[in-house]
Amino acid sequence: MPDAGEHFHEGNRRLAARDYRGAEACFRRAVVLAPHMAEAHANLAWVLEQDRRDEAAEASYRRALALQPGSIDILINHGAFLGRLRRLDEAQAQYRRALDIDPLCAPAWSNLAALHAQAGRFEQAEDCCRRALAIDPEHTGAHVNLAYICLRAGRFEEGWRHQHWRRLPYAGQALGDGPRWCGESLQGKSLLIGPEGGHGDMIQFCRYVPLLKRRGARRVVILCQAALCTLLASIEGVDEVVAAGAAVPRCDLWVPLLSLPGLCDTRLQTIPASIPYLAAPASGGPALLPARDGQSLRVGLAWQGNPRHANDDQRSIHDPEVLAPLGAVAGLQWIEIQHGASDSHRDALRRSLGIVQSCTPLESFADTARLLAGLDLVITVDSAVAHLAGALGRSCWVLLPWHMADWRWLSERTDSPWYPGVMRLFRQSRHGDWPGVIDGLAGALRQWVAQRG
Repeated sequence: MPDAGEHFHEGNRRLAARDYRGAEACFRRAVVLAPHMAEAHANLAWVLEQDRRDEAAEASYRRALALQPGSIDILINHGAFLGRLRRLDEAQAQYRRALDIDPLCAPAWSNLAALHAQAGRFEQAEDCCRRALAIDPEHTGAHVNLAYICLRAGRFEEGWRHQHWRRLPYAGQALGDGPRWCGESLQGKSLLIGPEGGHGDMIQFCRYVPLLKRRGARRVVILCQAALCTLLASIEGVDEVVAAGAAVPRCDLWVPLLSLPGLCDTRLQTIPASIPYLAAPASGGPALLPARDGQSLRVGLAWQGNPRHANDDQRSIHDPEVLAPLGAVAGLQWIEIQHGASDSHRDALRRSLGIVQSCTPLESFADTARLLAGLDLVITVDSAVAHLAGALGRSCWVLLPWHMADWRWLSERTDSPWYPGVMRLFRQSRHGDWPGVIDGLAGALRQWVAQRG
């Protein structure tokens, strides 16, 4: 019969294979057979955390630390767990305990940096990143954390260098047959752009295709999510757009999408921002917009982003009642541009705003682009819709959270150099303050309606 150690090692093997259910069963057997095995309790806690069983995960972390209070690994993992729950003071205490034990622990400094960034303490965050890198110059987490800090501050030159350390979604495998492009001459070469990030990232950074052609690329191919294929085919200079999962075309070189700004030497003053750089299909489907409501201005609204995004609990508006004050602004016809809206949210916004849906379902981003082309204004949280509107040159107001707003919106600005002249940013002034944002938005809408006559 296997002993506790064998169950523990089998659990680790299953963990490495991402068999979380199997790993959980192994760790549970281990702690039954050896209740004092701190490592098994800690690994069980980590598995439970991945399944968002937070109460059970915390109990296992506490048990592991009671058995082995000096374990740096357990302290760091517990700190990360507490940080995810926004219990920042408790998380910081765990990292400080780890650093008291080993002041040269790079992972603890890196995690503490992320914690300071979560709390808006960016100078302290940067100091912690640099401490981590002084200890371990190849610590991936510290490089990625420092990239976020530099990029949001507009220090692009250093930010791109640190961003290069991010983990790619290709499991370490090259795309296509050729080597990865690292900035060398593209003259006469074919280049495959690999997908990275979400739909919004693909829309934002496909703008680099014309630059690659001007650098001499003979052929540029974009590999992207299927819902984007038709839309991205409209960008100047692209030769082929292929849906992810299809056969990868042969190219001389390949490059990850988010490496393009750095390889093209982008600085705050040199962002390629020739707007619009995407176009809605001129035809290709039935009419999407409902009839105009008298003389009302049509305003599209998206209040939630991809729920799988790491910061979605902060960047999305999860209570539609928060948006109700917008219904008091006269002269507007609200059009839903929210993907996957729940019936309860839709019903609430029908009551408060009189919001209406498109005439037919939106099957792709090309459809959404056609819908946006008929609107007078787009209002959205930080989602792919914001990038789509900006890339199309449509007026767009973006609602941003206080907590960990994405680096691309920079710091404190009310405009975006990525989408000049068409985008306005409305930021929370403190953590979770959507009502304050909506109050400011309502006032701005009244001014906008008056200006439009």
